[in-house]
Amino acid sequence: MPVSMTGFGRCETNEDSWTHVWEIKSVNGRFLDVKWRMPGSLRGLENGWEKVVRKYASRGRVDISLNLDVLNAAILGVTFNETMANAMCGQMDKLALSQGRSFEPDYNRLLTMSSLWRDTGSEPDPGLAASLTAGLKVALKDWVGSRSVEGDAMVADMLSRLDVLRETADKIAVRIPDILEEKKTNLTQRIVDMLESAGAEFSEDRMLQEVAHLTDKLDVSEELTRLDAHLERLREVLNSKGDVGKKLDFLLQETFREINTCGNKAQDTTCSRLVVDFKAELEKCREQVQNIE
Repeated sequence: MPVSMTGFGRCETNEDSWTHVWEIKSVNGRFLDVKWRMPGSLRGLENGWEKVVRKYASRGRVDISLNLDVLNAAILGVTFNETMANAMCGQMDKLALSQGRSFEPDYNRLLTMSSLWRDTGSEPDPGLAASLTAGLKVALKDWVGSRSVEGDAMVADMLSRLDVLRETADKIAVRIPDILEEKKTNLTQRIVDMLESAGAEFSEDRMLQEVAHLTDKLDVSEELTRLDAHLERLREVLNSKGDVGKKLDFLLQETFREINTCGNKAQDTTCSRLVVDFKAELEKCREQVQNIE
């Protein structure tokens, strides 16, 4: 069944050496656009995670955030260059003795000296990376679940609206023969009145030609047939699997085109009202489809 592009997913993992929380939020979008918020040290894993996300979605704007707390200092890969610090302090101590002074190292100052610190964690700990990937997959499944629930509600709403559209189309189809008959009668009477007022001779062949032309001009049987096919196809797509959003959007455009032609051809007040009702309901369907993947 179709799923919504709007959803939320979350996964929290707590282990001895780390805790992390994935949160996924999404809204509708024409294409898949993934935005990541994570520690800079994990950027190397982003491309692999992007491929994982694409297995669960094909459209929409997806915001993915990661909150990570590392509880084991060894995993961070940060080391202090003790040899260099001892050498620096030794030199300062030697300088102080040469001037008859004593030297006391300022350890707070040493903490701010970037040259004494090395980050050897350019590659995340393999265990942490595996745990993060597993957590992301769980969050994605939770996210898909929320999208599926909303998608089911949207499909139910769309199907009920298709029933309304079908009823309205049937009313238009019933009204069309009456319109044709009324137009024929009015046209015949106008021609007869004009001929009588002009004193011209009545030509039945000419009358039949005019009536045939009018009938062809007002005939919307082909449009109604295509309209019926589009409505049936919409129902089939809504009950199918996979990514259906673009198909539904295209079918709605074609449906709108057919009903618009019916309204233009019919030239009838009652039919025009029915066409307006049809378009209004169709527009509500279009709004729903904008959020279906």
